Amino acid sequence: MFDMMKMMGKVKEVQEQMKVAQEELAHIEVEGESGAGLVKATVNGKKQVLKIVIDDSMVNTADKEIVQDLIVAAVNKAIEEVDVLAKEHMQKQTEGIMPNIPGFDLGQMFNG
Repeated sequence: MFDMMKMMGKVKEVQEQMKVAQEELAHIEVEGESGAGLVKATVNGKKQVLKIVIDDSMVNTADKEIVQDLIVAAVNKAIEEVDVLAKEHMQKQTEGIMPNIPGFDLGQMFNG
């Protein structure tokens, strides 16, 4: 027989673990770089850009457009890499708690 109270307790447990796992995403950091390291961007698991570092050799007004393009490339690369780590993190945090349902991606629940 289906035990509704037990199921509700399990849902509450999963919600708490998901909340903790989501908070931990702020501590995952990934660095992306472009231009052979001339521009670097650091992003956390919540997809927040934490830091942009531009090599001194790039600080020249004539290079402004190139620098802007390199920043965009570095940030996009860091976000792509952190997406992979965040998904792996969420899967580890919910392992054994939630059934493996094809197409049900918990990592997407907190991306935004």
